[in-house]
Amino acid sequence: MYDDREKSVAAMPHHIILEGRSRLSITGVEDVDSFDETTVVLYTSKGLLTVRGSGLRVDRLTIEGGELNIEGLVDALEYQAEPRAGGGFWSRLFR
Repeated sequence: MYDDREKSVAAMPHHIILEGRSRLSITGVEDVDSFDETTVVLYTSKGLLTVRGSGLRVDRLTIEGGELNIEGLVDALEYQAEPRAGGGFWSRLFR
């Protein structure tokens, strides 16, 4: 069951639309890790994304559709570096 969900999420297109630094629309969202007024951390089909700013609030979240809207002053969008393919011994052991 989980493998089917993972494949369908990975196929979701990932787009970011920022309107005037005050409204952010993101597609390809798999899950939201955490959020507060200054930081929103989410998993997308293209990796971990951190949104930083002030007065941030999640306006709409649809995990089934992979969509997220954030309002507030956006200062930065930052993707975490992708892990190396294959990884080390321990990462392969615990897959």
